Amino acid sequence: MAGPDPGLIFSDNPRQWFALRVRSNFERPVSDLLQAKGVEEFLPTYRSRRMWSDRIRYLDLPLFPGYVFCKIPVEARGLVLATTGVVNIVGVQHQPLPIAEEEIAAVRKMIETSAAVKPWPYVRIGQRVRVHSGSLAGVEGILLRIKDSCRLVISVTLLGRSVATEIDAAYTSPV
Repeated sequence: MAGPDPGLIFSDNPRQWFALRVRSNFERPVSDLLQAKGVEEFLPTYRSRRMWSDRIRYLDLPLFPGYVFCKIPVEARGLVLATTGVVNIVGVQHQPLPIAEEEIAAVRKMIETSAAVKPWPYVRIGQRVRVHSGSLAGVEGILLRIKDSCRLVISVTLLGRSVATEIDAAYTSPV
């Protein structure tokens, strides 16, 4: 039996990005199920080196553990909430809050570059910068100096989570 026709659900209503809280270790299955339903989803991952007693493996882990992003009209939240593994849509007082398109675009751009991206503690204080050249041109974030290198930190405000990548400070300018 086929699922609902995505064309009917996503007619002319404006679609926005929402963060889905998912069960522990269900990020990939939820992402796959949403894709099968015709929902635009985004599961950013990073490569992590893990050592066991007898071997070393590289794993693709979620950049935001416990969350998957989806772009839907708010009226289609029932379709998303009915997906196995989805706990809720992040929001306030049972009202889903959309995530700024610019924040999702910045995270997506970081993932698409060959830079090493990894989770980073959420930061509120620091110099806000815009990258003006290189593969991350146009991305805004917070510039931090860690030892002898600079990191560009991008935050998803609603989740209170951040990601970071190394960057040459010469490629940035204050916002």
